[in-house]
Amino acid sequence: MENFPVINLEKLNGEERGATMAKIKDACENWGFFELLNHGISHELMDAVERLTKEHYKKCMEQRFKQLMASKGLERVQAEVHDMDWESTFHLRHLPSSNIFEIPDLEDDYRKIMKEFAVKLEKLAEELLELLGENLGLEKGYIKKALCGSKGPTFATKVSNYPPCPKPDLIKGLRAHTDAGGIILLFQDDKVSGLQLLKDGHWIDVPPMRHSIVINLGDQLEVITNGRYKSVLHRVIAQTDGNRMSIASFYNPGSDAVIYPAPALVEKEGDDEKKNHVYPKFVFEDYMKLYAGLKFQAKEPRFEAMRATGGLSPIATA
Repeated sequence: MENFPVINLEKLNGEERGATMAKIKDACENWGFFELLNHGISHELMDAVERLTKEHYKKCMEQRFKQLMASKGLERVQAEVHDMDWESTFHLRHLPSSNIFEIPDLEDDYRKIMKEFAVKLEKLAEELLELLGENLGLEKGYIKKALCGSKGPTFATKVSNYPPCPKPDLIKGLRAHTDAGGIILLFQDDKVSGLQLLKDGHWIDVPPMRHSIVINLGDQLEVITNGRYKSVLHRVIAQTDGNRMSIASFYNPGSDAVIYPAPALVEKEGDDEKKNHVYPKFVFEDYMKLYAGLKFQAKEPRFEAMRATGGLSPIATA
């Protein structure tokens, strides 16, 4: 199996730009994932985010998680669990409006550092979307514009901890799924592994690397790129030792954004034009309503369901 793609973003600024862009293109087409080094977010900021996230879990969430798992009897299961995950999470919303000051139990310095981190990640996400569009020959700013609803994109962070699990063969940290949205930026634990992606029928470990940001592509980018880039199944394997930190930030379409393949990427060959429209046209909010109940199932039936319902809501087609 070839090596998991690791991209040094600094190389975009020199003679290796062409080779680096080719590496990003290959990762998007054949992996749906890649790992970034020298991405422009300071190590000091990342270290502070990690320290405060782990402190917050210990202080506010660890005991709560243990009580929840005990109440559900998960530590004593004898058969594989298909309807729950071994994870402790909370969510932060950044765009179109922030809820960071509404989340209970967060220390002020933690709120401040997560807000600063989100600003840096938002900038990085938009830089990456531009690179992805450039590789596809799309006009400047196309993908960002495609994700913007009337209030711009949505941007949010899922802060997760995956504590030691007594039955990792029976309970997943997080069951296999593709992500529904646009582009996902993950700051993961560099000591405790667990994230895997499915490639060519095999589960491949996403290597923990200090101060890296892992990137993966969501369902909406698959649609916008007309399947040139793919969202990929991934999962988290629970571990018997160590607590794995995962901070995943989702740069997604606005709720009323209309999603469809970029016309420039739809081959127009006379009678074959309709055949080349592989993906439906739909409103992102409608897709998310469907995804909420089908997250842990294959993405293809979700696309077909959007096509079968006409994709667009009456408001959007008016």
